Parts: sequence; C-alpha cells; structure tokens
Amino acid sequence: MAETTDSPSLDRPAGAAPETPVKSGHTPMMQQYLRIKAQHPDMLLLYRMGDFYELFYDDARRAAALLDITLTARGQSDGAPIPMAGVPYHSVDSYLARLVELGESAAICEQIGDPALSKGPVERKVMRIVTPGTVTDEALLDERRDNLLAAAHTDGAVYGLATLDLTSGRLTIQQVVGAQALNDELERLRPAELLVSEDQRASETFKGRRGVRPRPPWHFDHEHAVRLLTAQFGTRDLRGFGADNVPAAVTAAGCLLEYARETQRTALPHIHSMQVEHRDDAILIDATSRRNLELETNIAGGSEYTLAWVMDRTANPMGGRLLRRWINRPLRDRKTLRLRHHAVGALFETQGFRAVRERLRGIGDVERTLARIALRTARPRDLALLRNALCDLPALRAAVQGFDSPRLRQLNDDLGDFPELRELLCRALVETPPGLIRDGGVIAPGHDAELDELRLLSENAGQYLLDLETRERARSGIPNLKVSYNRVHG
Repeated sequence: MAETTDSPSLDRPAGAAPETPVKSGHTPMMQQYLRIKAQHPDMLLLYRMGDFYELFYDDARRAAALLDITLTARGQSDGAPIPMAGVPYHSVDSYLARLVELGESAAICEQIGDPALSKGPVERKVMRIVTPGTVTDEALLDERRDNLLAAAHTDGAVYGLATLDLTSGRLTIQQVVGAQALNDELERLRPAELLVSEDQRASETFKGRRGVRPRPPWHFDHEHAVRLLTAQFGTRDLRGFGADNVPAAVTAAGCLLEYARETQRTALPHIHSMQVEHRDDAILIDATSRRNLELETNIAGGSEYTLAWVMDRTANPMGGRLLRRWINRPLRDRKTLRLRHHAVGALFETQGFRAVRERLRGIGDVERTLARIALRTARPRDLALLRNALCDLPALRAAVQGFDSPRLRQLNDDLGDFPELRELLCRALVETPPGLIRDGGVIAPGHDAELDELRLLSENAGQYLLDLETRERARSGIPNLKVSYNRVHG
C-alpha cells in the first residue's frame, strides 16, 4: 500500500513548523513516522506498531523520563541508534492520564490500513489529539472539577477571556479591563490550558503561567471568530447571546473554538450556545484573597479542609462541579439567591431532600456522558449509564413534585422524559456491557436478527454445518453430500 497521502494542510496544526526533511537513509516506516511527526512538532507522537504505541528520538527520551519507561533503540540514523520507548496499547489511557497531569499533549497515531494488503508500511493517521484542556475520557479527568480550556485576547488595556468545558459544551466569555482583573479571573477559573497569541506569550501577564499554549496571531481575528461562532450556533449574528459589546471576548472564543475543532477532529454538536459573564454580577475576589480563603484549594495545594471539601455533600459529580462554580463565583443577584434559598428551605422543612438525593445518586454523570456521545468517543458503559439515568428520570420527577418552591417547579418542568430513546437503549443493550466495544457482547440478543445469526455461527459452527448439510442434501437430491471444514480452505 502506498504511503499515507493525507494533505499536510489538514493534518498539521495551524502555525506548526514546516515538515522536517526525511533522509533517504531511513526505512520507509521511519520516513512515514517523520512525516507525521513533522505535522505535530510540539507534542508527543504515539505511533501505533502492533500491540504498542512507540515514540522515537526526542519524544522517546522525553517520555522515558516523564513516564519512567525503558528507553531502548531501533535501527540507526547517521550511524547512531534511534532512541525508542513504548507503552502497551491496552494500557495507554493510564499513561495519557499521567502526561495530561504533567501538562503534556499527545497525538495518537493509529494504523488505518490493512497489514495483509500493505506492500510497504501500513497506512497510519493521527486519529486523536489529547491535550490538558480538551480531554474528555473519564479516566483522565477529576470528576468533581471542571476541566477548562481558555483563550485570552489583548486589545490595549481590555482583555477578552473565553472558557470552554469540552466535557459539557459550556462556553462562556467575558471582557475585563486591566491585567490584574484578568489575573484574578484566571486564578478563579484555573484553566488546564490557556491559548494566547504568540506575540503575547512573553508578556508579564502570561509569563510563568502553567498551561500557556501559543497560537498564531491570525487565529485571533475578530471577523473570523464571528463567522466560526455563528456557523457553530446556526445564527445570523451573536446579538441573541448579548455579545455585541465584548469584541475582545468574541475574538478569544473564536480562537478557542478553532483549537477545539482541531484537536477533536470532529463536529462539536454539544456546543450550541454561549454565555456572556459580567464581572460585576459576582462578588469580586482577588487572587491573593482567593488563595488565603482556601475556597477550593488549600495553601499546600491540596483540597482537604477547604470550603468546597467541607460543603460538598452532593449526590453525583455534576452537583459537585456546580457547587464549586457557585463557591468560586458568588452571585450578587438577590432574586436568584432568594429562589435558591427558598428551594433549599422547602426541601429541608419536609425532609424531601432525602428522596431527591437518592434519585440523583442513580443519575450518574450524564453531562460528561452526553459530551462523549456527541464527540463519538463514548464506550458501551457510557450508553448503559445514559439508559439507567433515563429509567430513573420518572422517579426523580415524582420526588421533586409537590414542593412550594418556584425554583423546584421550574427544574421539574425542565426535566424531560425521552421514552423512545429509553426504550431503544433498554432493548438494544445488555444489562452490563463490557468496558470496550472490541470485547463484544454489547448488543442484547433479539435486537438484530442478522447479528443473532452471526453470533450463532461463531458460537455453534458445528451445528450450523450439520443443518446446512441436511438442507443441501434435500435441495440437491444427493444423499451422500458432505459439508465439512478444514484448516486450509476453511
């Protein structure tokens, strides 16, 4: 099979270095590796070879130090051994989790060709990019903390800030004046990754901040940002979101959305709206006060004995993340606060919170599950979690009904039912699916006749051959006809 012919303009992140010249002395496989690596110069390339993901050259040395894996060698280049390190494919997620925790990014290069038909190297392509701000895999995330991707754009003394939680599709923007105000907001949000223009990376505002990722200046173009956002939301303009007077924030959001698309390599259907935040809507807490108050992180950098640690008695991870957002951004809006306090009082006075709490326990982390489904990275157990949540919805609605609280009534009205989807998932999935779809046994017997027949063949081939032999004898009239199997012809 010919080498991969994917266009570099599609595979290479915008702003990446030009492709590295491939030396003729390299084997065809290493030539293929170097071409793909040149498209992702700023991240580790995990290159699938059989049952392992391998890394070469500087990537291998770096990964060996970061992950404490063995550094070996494969072949030679200019008379010197080529450094190599690898991790097993079946445990790659645990290694990715460690890389993300260290602030590293990785491109996952898969074999997409058929080895049996390949005359040269098996065709490979980067199918997944994992960065600290765009991970969605459950194993790589803290379930009770938002994982935010942020972008900041400078326009004189005005700063536009946009954040995206890819695991929920929540996109927010705001505009602040002065570097100190921006620093205070970044301390509140603590994004896993912060996109800034290359010409702003060295400024005092971003210098030394962890997770800063430079992007080309032309990614911060206002008109391009408006086009991207309106296309994403399916709107003619951004007036409906209240974004008319925050051009710097809109510009930051455009860069952020483009980066998310680039890393996910798929549509982002769960991002369908944008919320404009105004700094004066919440109580202002500067970065120093925030650290000293230990709202979510203690002085030592841990989470024990913080306000969030003491208060968090939520029934599922979604509630834990919402509580932390509320703690970190205390609202000034008295109407909203009164509605919340009234709802809490109604639940407490009748002890109704106990039934609601038990129902919420069974719902699970639907928010992140739906994001993985939208991004086409869901696993069988994600679908089972969604099925179980939909089955618990009627009971949750019943538990919330009857309270003298406008807020609780509104929440109850907002709860859907989705009977058709619930019925489909109940009918199609086995009770306890495996962790990975490649393990098989995900679809329940009786859901698909063709699948049932194929399973019967794989599990009871001997009986199938006897039945086929009986049918063929009757059809052909040959009483001695034999149907059998051998290892040569199958």
